[in-house]
Amino acid sequence: MISVSILDVKEFMNILLRSNAFDSFLLSEGTITTYMAFHLDGHCKADFFSPEDEPYEQITQERYVPFSLVRPACFDLIKGRRTPSSFQFVLQLSSENQRKTLASIGSSIPAEDVTGMYLNLRYQNQQLICTTGISCRVFSLDKSLEQSWDGMVKRFLKARQIAFEELL
Repeated sequence: MISVSILDVKEFMNILLRSNAFDSFLLSEGTITTYMAFHLDGHCKADFFSPEDEPYEQITQERYVPFSLVRPACFDLIKGRRTPSSFQFVLQLSSENQRKTLASIGSSIPAEDVTGMYLNLRYQNQQLICTTGISCRVFSLDKSLEQSWDGMVKRFLKARQIAFEELL
């Protein structure tokens, strides 16, 4: 697990909410605090969609909603002259991207034992902190999976020209 401080919050928010850069993630949960707190429960409600709807296939295969579906609503809540008091988003890799990621790093932990690969975004007191995390069904002293995920997130941010500094 690593924590990084995002150096240009305005540019990061532009990338997060106005581009598809984070669309490979699912939204597990979120909170946006402006004039009131908006709580986002990312659990899919698959029966809302019909098979003709574009996100139907992914919605029926995932536990959480794709961030791409929630992004416009988050943008509408955050945009304006005043920045939010705070927000927090818990993003998780989709099942497909998680399988691809585990295969690419050659993890010693079986894919079925990895329950989530997370990116937590927390904005408070004009500071935006991004923290990585992994959830597994089994305990392991081997931290290579965590270290690989941490490295992948740093490369992900760099590839999108998001300036950050690692926190100790």
